[in-house]
Amino acid sequence: MSHWSGKYVIGLTGNIATGKSVVRKMLEHLGAYTIDADALSHRAIAKGAPAYQPIVNAFGRWILTTDAEIDRAKLGQLVFSIPDALEQLEEIIHPFVGEAIDLLVKRSSQDVVVIEAIKLLEGNLASKCDSVWVTDTPDALQLTRLMKKRGLSEAEALQRIQTQNSQQIKIDNANIVIDNTGSFEDLWKQVVAGWQKITHKEEDATPAIIREATSGNFAVQRGRPRDSEAIAALMTRLGKTEMSSNDVMAAFGEKAFFILQLDEKMVGLAGWQVENLVTRTLDLYIAPALSLEEALKTLVEEIETASKALQSEASLLFLNQELASQEAIWKTLGYEKRTPQSLGVQAWQTSADEILTPTKTLFFKQLRMDRVLRPI
Repeated sequence: MSHWSGKYVIGLTGNIATGKSVVRKMLEHLGAYTIDADALSHRAIAKGAPAYQPIVNAFGRWILTTDAEIDRAKLGQLVFSIPDALEQLEEIIHPFVGEAIDLLVKRSSQDVVVIEAIKLLEGNLASKCDSVWVTDTPDALQLTRLMKKRGLSEAEALQRIQTQNSQQIKIDNANIVIDNTGSFEDLWKQVVAGWQKITHKEEDATPAIIREATSGNFAVQRGRPRDSEAIAALMTRLGKTEMSSNDVMAAFGEKAFFILQLDEKMVGLAGWQVENLVTRTLDLYIAPALSLEEALKTLVEEIETASKALQSEASLLFLNQELASQEAIWKTLGYEKRTPQSLGVQAWQTSADEILTPTKTLFFKQLRMDRVLRPI
C-alpha cells in the first residue's frame, strides 16, 4: 500500500537520457497523473522560492544571472564536476521538492500517480511508491541523445553519464523494466502492457466528448498512437506541413492530441502538453468554412479541462498569424496577448521562451491562483 491513501503510485526512474520523460508522458496519455521531480527542483530554485537563498549562500552570487536568477548551466557545471557539491545541492532542494510532491499527489483526482525522479532510489521516495519502473538504454545511446537533444559536447555528456549512480542497481530494484532501444511503437506497447497490469483497463477507455454545434455535433476525441496516420494526414492538410505517421508517433512522447470532429468528420486538431505545471498548446488547426469561434472554443475548453485535471497553473497558446489575429475570440475565452517577460512567474516565462518563435504569437490565461512552490 502506498504512502498516499487511495492512490497507486508508480516511481519512475532510470539514468539520464534513458527516456523517463517519454514514458511518463505515455502514462499520462493513458490516464495517470504525472509529476516531474526534476522540474519541481527547477521551480524550487527560482528567485524568491524556498531553495533560492540557501543555494546562493552555499555556492555564491557568481552563479546568478544579470536578473538575479540562478544560472542552471553554471550550477550544473559546478555540481557535476564536484561530487560533494552535488550532494550539498540535493540536501537543500530535496525537502522542498518532497513537500511539493506530497501536495500534488494529495490533491490529484486520478487513481494512478507517476513520480519521475532520477534519484528515486537514493532517498526515501521509493518506499512511498507501490511499484518502481525503470527505463533502460545502452550507454552509447544515452551519449548520442545527450549530445543531440541537449547540445552537450561528448566530454560533457560522458561526465553527466559517469556522475550517475549505477543503472544496474536501479534495474535490480525494478518491478517493471522498460527497454527504450527500439521504436516508439514498441515503447508504447510496453507501457500499455504495464498500465493494464495495474489498472486492468483497456488503452482506449476514454470516451469522446460531445458538444452541440450550429450544424450537427462537435466531438472531441483524445488521439491515440493508433490514430497517428490519421493525425498526420490532418496536420498535413490543415497545417500545410508534411507530416508522417512516424513523426506523430514520436510526438506522442512529448504531447497529447485532441481531434475535433463534426458529424464524424475530422475537422480540427490541437497538440498540447502540460510540463512543469504549465499548459502549452503547440499545434492548433481548424478546417476552413467552420465557425472559427465555435471550433476554437470547443477545443480550447477541452484542453483547459484536461489541464486543470493535471493541476496546470497557466495556459500558453502559441498561435500562427491567422489565429493570432482573432483577438476578439481569444478575449472572449479569457486569453490576452503577452510576451514571456511579462508573465511574472519564472516557470511560466521559461515555458514560453522554450517554444516561442518569431512566427508565433503568445496568448496567456491563468488557470490556478494557488501555485506550487510560490515565491516567498
